[in-house]
Amino acid sequence: MTLRQLAHSLAVFGMVMVAACGGSSGPTTAATPAPTPTPTPIVKTATVTVAGASMTVLVDAAKGMTLYYLTADKAGTVTCTAGCLAVWPPLEMSDSSTPTGGPGVTGKLATVNNPNNKPQVTYNGWPLYFYTKDKAPGDVTGQNVGQKWFVVPPDLKPGT
Repeated sequence: MTLRQLAHSLAVFGMVMVAACGGSSGPTTAATPAPTPTPTPIVKTATVTVAGASMTVLVDAAKGMTLYYLTADKAGTVTCTAGCLAVWPPLEMSDSSTPTGGPGVTGKLATVNNPNNKPQVTYNGWPLYFYTKDKAPGDVTGQNVGQKWFVVPPDLKPGT
């Protein structure tokens, strides 16, 4: 084989290899995955005045209404039923997704099925409620009702 034939053979071999490997020596870019949407918070914090003192409490993110817990609702058990629910409506989810919190909501949000057979939002195991006498964001008229209803601070300890 002459030098010319050898050079021709190597050139043909090189072209075959380039074609087999995709033929492009330009830069490649990987597809960027679409960002995961951030879930809309169900619960957020707000500063309210409770018994004359400024306090951070949990409120529903949609309307900013104060949320309460009932001391009888131990370990995630909903004890507010029938007429109680007419005065203390639960914070419910419209679906079975996991509830999320905004900045300052440091405890665990979850759900429990309530007597309405709907997922009721819980915070550190405490089912959450509104109070019908609260008419505007910042109202805390349910605080200490019957010495068993209380606003929900972000550092509320788990109910056991």
